[in-house]
Amino acid sequence: MRKFLMIFIPIAIVLGFFVLTSIIIALNKKPEEKKRSFNTLAVIADYAVQDDVQLSVTTQGEARPRTEIDLVPEVGGKIVYVSPNFIEGGIIRKGETLIRVEDSDYKVNVIRAKANIAQAEQVLIREKAEGEIARQDYEELGRGEASALALRQPQQAQAEASLMAAQAELETAELQLKRTAVRAPFDGRVRTKSSDLGQFVSPGRALGRIFSTDIVEVRLPLTDADLSKIDLPIAFVAKDRASAPDVTLSAVIGGKTQFWNGKIMRTDPTYDTQTRALFAIAEVFDPYGDGSSENGVPLPPGLFVDAVVKGKTFENVIVLPRDGLRPEDEVYVVNDKGKVDVRVADVLDTDADKAFLFSGVEAGELVVLSPMEKSRVSMTLKVLDAEDPTKILVDPPEPEWMKKMKEAEKDGKKKKRRWGKKDGTSDEKIDEPSAKKSDKKKSNEADTGDGSAATSESEQ
Repeated sequence: MRKFLMIFIPIAIVLGFFVLTSIIIALNKKPEEKKRSFNTLAVIADYAVQDDVQLSVTTQGEARPRTEIDLVPEVGGKIVYVSPNFIEGGIIRKGETLIRVEDSDYKVNVIRAKANIAQAEQVLIREKAEGEIARQDYEELGRGEASALALRQPQQAQAEASLMAAQAELETAELQLKRTAVRAPFDGRVRTKSSDLGQFVSPGRALGRIFSTDIVEVRLPLTDADLSKIDLPIAFVAKDRASAPDVTLSAVIGGKTQFWNGKIMRTDPTYDTQTRALFAIAEVFDPYGDGSSENGVPLPPGLFVDAVVKGKTFENVIVLPRDGLRPEDEVYVVNDKGKVDVRVADVLDTDADKAFLFSGVEAGELVVLSPMEKSRVSMTLKVLDAEDPTKILVDPPEPEWMKKMKEAEKDGKKKKRRWGKKDGTSDEKIDEPSAKKSDKKKSNEADTGDGSAATSESEQ
């Protein structure tokens, strides 16, 4: 055991020495220097342009028919006929009989009225004849001029009035008979139906609701800011359709956006007390025919639509993407060095895609579009084109600290190559094998000289 310890302890000491030496060398080793790259914030930007701009107002409204009525009978009775078109959603034509009430009683009234006329005519003829006989008698007797009563003139007037009354009763009976047929007063469609065959109806009771398809209206609310963008007086009534302001209506139907062209024909006489807005009335003519969309889709009542009203035109307005206009009307303009200048713009109007400015930005200047905190405006930016982000519009130069760091790295490399050389020595690379041969030759010559000197001394 003692012999084993005597062998192991020296070996362990030697191994420990080597391990300790390796640790010390590793701790004292200089870390590898990593080059620091120059990174800067990259943003998307686009150029501001100058153009003539026509403003527009975007609003919404619900389509409704200009003419919509309850269909009611003027006479009572049992319904004996219903048109196949008189159903909800049915298409009706002007003058078409939609419902007919039983007319037997009204035909009897017509016959009775005609009989009364015949009787009144007979009475009138008799009174006229008696009056003529009375006149002739007075002339034959020579008693002077006969009185109106003697000539039966009052009786004739009464007979004439009775005849006129009988004729009026006939006209009324015929009119009532005609009214047993309920006809459509216009071309349109049926919204609701509330009566059917065999039902007894009374005058004034609603049979259903119909509306005209000649014109559809849309009431569009306009705020004071909206009115400032369009040429529309408060008390506005268009003289004709051609001179009325244009409006484009749109809605998504079946997953596709449909467009209809309309005209603003008038405005409400008063402001709405709830919304404090003025309503403009837009009309679409023949919405089920020529006024339908390009795809032939009509504008049905009850549809909620978006409306764009064309407004005033402004010249030489600065136009830039909407993302370039930031809160408080600020715009970040970047120059060819990547430096940002914060501008406060005079804004004319904005929409979902563009911002229109009176001043604050010049045409041709680069406007930052990327989301960016205001605290970073002092940074140097790399600018990419909004149309093609792979295209660099502004590549900023390296800062001074980066240039100094590179110069310091170059100086460090030069000092490292010259490490251990005397002053005045060349930095050219020396061929190691040639140097070794030269050293060996010099050594042999030195040895030969020493040996000859020893020989000469021994000979002497």
